[in-house]
Amino acid sequence: MQHRVVFTPSGLDGVVDDGVTVLEAARKLGADIDSVCGGRGICGRCQITPSTGVFAKWGITVSQDSLSAPGETEVNYRAKRALVPGNRLGCAAKICGDLVVDVPATSQVHRQVVRKDLDLEPITVDPSFSLFYLTIPEAQLGDSVSAADALANAVATQHKRRAPEVARRTLATLHAAMAKAEGEVTVAVRHDAAADSIVAAWPGFVDSVYGIAVDVGSTTVAGHLCELLTGEIVGSSGLMNPQIRFGEDLMSRVSYVMMNPGGEIELTRAIRNSLNELIDNLVEAAGVTVGGVLEISIVGNPIMHHIVLGIDPTPLGMAPFVLATNESVSGWATELDLKLPNSRFYVGPCIAGHVGADTAAAILAEGPHRSKDMQLLVDIGTNAEIVLGNIESQFAASSPTGPAFEGAQISAGQRATAGAIEHVRIDRKTLEPRVKVIGSNLWSNEPGFLESLGDTHVTGICGSGIIEVIAEMYLSGIIDADGVVRGELAAKSSRIVGDERTFSYLFYEHGETKLFVTQNDVRAIQLAKAALRAGIDLLVEHAGMPKVDDIRLAGAFGAHIDPVYAMVLGLVPDCPVSGVRSVGNAAGAGAVQALLSRKLRHEMEDAVRKVTKIETATEPRFQQLFVEAMAFPHKTAATPNLATVIDLPLREQNADVGSGSARSGRRRRSTGGVAE
Repeated sequence: MQHRVVFTPSGLDGVVDDGVTVLEAARKLGADIDSVCGGRGICGRCQITPSTGVFAKWGITVSQDSLSAPGETEVNYRAKRALVPGNRLGCAAKICGDLVVDVPATSQVHRQVVRKDLDLEPITVDPSFSLFYLTIPEAQLGDSVSAADALANAVATQHKRRAPEVARRTLATLHAAMAKAEGEVTVAVRHDAAADSIVAAWPGFVDSVYGIAVDVGSTTVAGHLCELLTGEIVGSSGLMNPQIRFGEDLMSRVSYVMMNPGGEIELTRAIRNSLNELIDNLVEAAGVTVGGVLEISIVGNPIMHHIVLGIDPTPLGMAPFVLATNESVSGWATELDLKLPNSRFYVGPCIAGHVGADTAAAILAEGPHRSKDMQLLVDIGTNAEIVLGNIESQFAASSPTGPAFEGAQISAGQRATAGAIEHVRIDRKTLEPRVKVIGSNLWSNEPGFLESLGDTHVTGICGSGIIEVIAEMYLSGIIDADGVVRGELAAKSSRIVGDERTFSYLFYEHGETKLFVTQNDVRAIQLAKAALRAGIDLLVEHAGMPKVDDIRLAGAFGAHIDPVYAMVLGLVPDCPVSGVRSVGNAAGAGAVQALLSRKLRHEMEDAVRKVTKIETATEPRFQQLFVEAMAFPHKTAATPNLATVIDLPLREQNADVGSGSARSGRRRRSTGGVAE
């Protein structure tokens, strides 16, 4: 008997025999699980988190009986060392049925490279808090002034301010601080329209307080620790979103909630636990305490927004995609089960449907609403958010690109970990490839390449590499404009390999490792890029703009795409190459701005109210635009700017998609090529 096993967050899956351990299954399927002791139940490095329920994405149902009951090895380990609640030892747990299992970062040999860099413009800090250093006379027997009144009065008299209120939840810490103060206390006062209030107190002199800005993405959770008074970003960290084990894309997670009673509670618990882990990582690395964190700002797509707040996301899984609220939400961080005793939370506003607070934050960071020129802002992820506009009007849409751009649904695809191929070049004459891998600066055809990898091996290809290899295959003539792998080239190169009725391209080979781009892989990218491009073209039509010369690619994936390759595949419209730039984690940058400035927070809330949401699912033109966008770079749109920087294959006049009519000739270019 055999069972299907799915490992997350890598997305690797396969069939294994009944009774093998999870660790053995991981080794067979290439999943990344650590084991220092060699599977003897000693080190505990192979801990895994099994999930139960109906997983429609993979067509399997997982029960408690899918793993063997804990045996002697696990019982002995638990007696000697801490085993995380809900975790099992991969070396001891045997597979007895179909299984979905999450491999935590602590159990991975090569942890996910979460790359969400900030491109933050200078801002004027306008914090929600002020610190006040106070000297308090020693209380005398018979004094009737409480600690709360003493501090409030001291703020008023010593700093010439109105006397603040004291938040009820602050009384305990305030009283303790006074007891240790020896006459010197620092208080944090939060400024609200209605009243100021003391929210934290520390004995002695304190001159720094902190806030955390978080972008909760479908795949990654990125956080930034900031000093609230100076605006300095003192630390950044990122984690994989643990909800991946419930589904790689948003609709898979909504489906999980629909099919599993209490599923929304599981998803909320998972992301809140991840937020607490992120908080711990940030404060520990910076050497500060959680008590010194006074605010956390959170942005994310509407489904992440709802799940973080503990709201059932099911209504967002079906038309008309009604939000529980599109306003910002705030409260005490402990209401979200966050381990920040003195902190308030602020969750940014959503726009509509599937355009959420992450897009609102990206708008704040990049400022299309402040620009005289038309700006196209694209955040490419498992669900692409698109904004087009200027100071006069803004339009927004979302396109369901799916996880193909991030390595999922691709035969050799994986997320961006050490050992993943991230750059590819193909010789136009010989069709021989060369690659670059995360963790090495050398190309595969350079001396010392394998040695530079150390203990890491080439394990697959990540999103940026997938874009490059398919673009290079098109530029080399391996695939035609319709995405068909040209089987007749098998006579020219042994790298074109027959696969039943279609052909594949072998782009990496070493020892027993062989990585292919299959016809299905090309189709998956075509479908994803057509969904994205159709959404862009739809907004361009609504805006009445014939062209856009300012294109900004945001998000972890967008930050690592070569603009030329993006245009070769037709991800974005043709424009001067200098007009396409990566802006990093724009949503994270906006979350930081909203954290540090009350003025910018209000600007974001005002800006989203003026955005016109275009619903792609109900637009009659979307399907036609989608079909036209399936071709490389595009069926009907001209690419004069792209043709000036790279040789493009010629396409037959009036050729239909599916005709396979790419010529071997080239358009002339005037300068350069794709940078290495």
